[in-house]
Amino acid sequence: MIVSALAFLTGLLFVQQFSVLPSWIGVFMLTILAIIMAWLRYWRWVFFIVGLLWAVIFALNRLADRLPMALDGQEIVVTGLIVDLPEQNERQTRFDFRVIQADQKLPSILRLSWYFPDQLIKSGQYWTLLVKLKRPHGNLNPGGFDYERWLLTQAIGATGYVRPGQKPVLLGRESAWFNGAVWRQTIGDGLTELLPNSPSLALLKALTIGDGSQISPHEWDVFRKTGTTHLVVISGSHIGLVAGLAYLLVFRIWARVGVLLWSPQTLSALVAMVVAVFYSSLAGFSIPVQRAMVMLIVVMLTLILQRHSRPFNTLAIALFAVLIFDPLAILSVGFWLSFLAVSLIVYVVSSRLGKGGYWLEMLKINWATSIGLAPLLLLFFQQVSLISPVANFIAVPVISFIAVPVALVGVVLMEISPFLATQLLKGVDLTLQGLFFVLEQMSTLSWATLNHTQPSIGALVFAIPGILLLLAPRGMPCRWISGLMFLPLFFTETEKPLSGAIKMTLLDVGQALAVVVQTQQHWLVYDTGAKFSKDSDMGKSVLLPFLRQQGAEHIDRLIISHGDNDHIGGAVSLLTSMPVTDVLTSALEPLKDYAPIKCIEGQTWEWDNVIFTILSPPHIFVSDNDNSCVLQIKSAHGIVLLPSDIEASAETGLVERYGDDLKANILIAPHHGSKTSSTLNFLKAVQPETILIPAGYRNQFKHPHPDILARYAQQHINWLNTADKGALTLSVQNGVWALESFRDSAGKYWNNR
Repeated sequence: MIVSALAFLTGLLFVQQFSVLPSWIGVFMLTILAIIMAWLRYWRWVFFIVGLLWAVIFALNRLADRLPMALDGQEIVVTGLIVDLPEQNERQTRFDFRVIQADQKLPSILRLSWYFPDQLIKSGQYWTLLVKLKRPHGNLNPGGFDYERWLLTQAIGATGYVRPGQKPVLLGRESAWFNGAVWRQTIGDGLTELLPNSPSLALLKALTIGDGSQISPHEWDVFRKTGTTHLVVISGSHIGLVAGLAYLLVFRIWARVGVLLWSPQTLSALVAMVVAVFYSSLAGFSIPVQRAMVMLIVVMLTLILQRHSRPFNTLAIALFAVLIFDPLAILSVGFWLSFLAVSLIVYVVSSRLGKGGYWLEMLKINWATSIGLAPLLLLFFQQVSLISPVANFIAVPVISFIAVPVALVGVVLMEISPFLATQLLKGVDLTLQGLFFVLEQMSTLSWATLNHTQPSIGALVFAIPGILLLLAPRGMPCRWISGLMFLPLFFTETEKPLSGAIKMTLLDVGQALAVVVQTQQHWLVYDTGAKFSKDSDMGKSVLLPFLRQQGAEHIDRLIISHGDNDHIGGAVSLLTSMPVTDVLTSALEPLKDYAPIKCIEGQTWEWDNVIFTILSPPHIFVSDNDNSCVLQIKSAHGIVLLPSDIEASAETGLVERYGDDLKANILIAPHHGSKTSSTLNFLKAVQPETILIPAGYRNQFKHPHPDILARYAQQHINWLNTADKGALTLSVQNGVWALESFRDSAGKYWNNR
């Protein structure tokens, strides 16, 4: 069973490496091959090929449910149902919308944004809306979040927003008896009504209905640094705890009743399964919850049927069930962390002699999961919590045996006795406040987390047997070797440019600008993308993950070209999260807390035989755009020019002052390809071989402007757009410059439009 499950998993995983899926002819050939392997009784190969087939068929059908290209950017009237809990902030409400009726053939699920809605938006509501839709698209960067992959796993075939051209019509709302999301919404609204000013309201909602959308970035940061994130949403341990309490309670009561029609064990197991399914529905059936629910049902069925089940076989059955239901679950980080954590717990707890008491076992489990999950955490997040064992030793009992059970009792009592429910929930609130205070203090320790470059797959493969050896029973010979097997994880170093060379990445940050330049010993960041809300900006979501993935530990110089949001928006997140030696900018006031230096024409410095020069501004121009810091980079292999958002007047000034000295091999398109920039005289002076355009997909300004693209073509200049190509990296390969598109080189089948 275990080997078969792993073979099936390997087949699914193999498909996720494809940049293009096989056609239906390929599916037919794989089916024939599976039949041949079955006839030859090569069962492990059968499971592997069946995994391939299931992954391909599932993905082909999921991709077929995307918005047709002809409808991209079109306004359409659609009637449907809000299927999950809406996410709200100060500007918009975002929700998933199941299409019921439309004039055009649309995907089954849409992800919509409603800016500044004038009505309360709730799960289970039926609406008729005028929406503008686009095909799944997201920023694509090394180390960054793949939004297109996430949309695929959520079965979302298009994104869009509600248009004001037609008044939205609320048609009604579904009953909670027929929609679990409505039940979750009702409970969430009840918690808000009972505890309107509770500091822990967001955590209470996460623990009771699995809604973590209201947890603040600061709170998530504390949980991440202390390794307790798994405790603040409904996880597998919570499912097991609640079902276990239900089992014990029914067993005790039924044993005293003395009715022999059903044995206490059978009835208790049935009730535990019902409770597990109900509590799982409150969590929206996330992957860790699915795994725990299936495992618990298997265990309860073995009790009812009086059969013995080995722990790893039970885990294998859960693995099969999750992957058959949704083979794309393997694209989720939670899938790997969840199943690996349970595997480690089973490995260190089951079939061991000399078991200790509860606290000793808790320490053992915390130790095992902290060590065992560290390689995966380095791979996914380039960060590991060093205080996780201690933090979990404190937090697990508080959450599992106090907060969750009491909060659930409070939820049950909300309709029966609001007063009693309020008192119980206030007690949970105080408990969570105290726990968070402790975790917050722990997270401030300088050694709380370890940040490190992303390890290679080879290092991970080497570390896996090291984990098993380290966590093996006492008496296993040569356990000390495990320490050596972990070393490749930490002795990883990204390739650095040679002296006189650069590696420059124009990041895909939508309708904004962010560039990272690396020399042999230095790092420079030019602009930081946009800020969308107090909790969301490109510095946090794109720049920091990229820099950590590349192994950058500090920034030698941050240049903010000017004060527009799409250039300065992520600066504070970057400055507060990573050491920065100095800041150079034309926008002094917004960055006054960071001792900025005003950029001015003539500033120059040399790093590793690469010369950096500020060419502009010579004085304050009429517009902020023309006041941008223009940077020229001269390396042994060529010249790069970064003009930010300068327009025609500033371009004319540069041509007059520098003439032929303005020549560059690579030009970042001025002002994202706006028709107010890229004048003919400027292009003739620069004479770029290639222009890189930092523009957003289907952006509202329609950059790059068609006239500008025609001008590039007229001058025989090649151009690449981040909206189409993702992050663009300029590096030296075989002694010459080479440009690489991240979408082309690392994109998977879900990124292929």
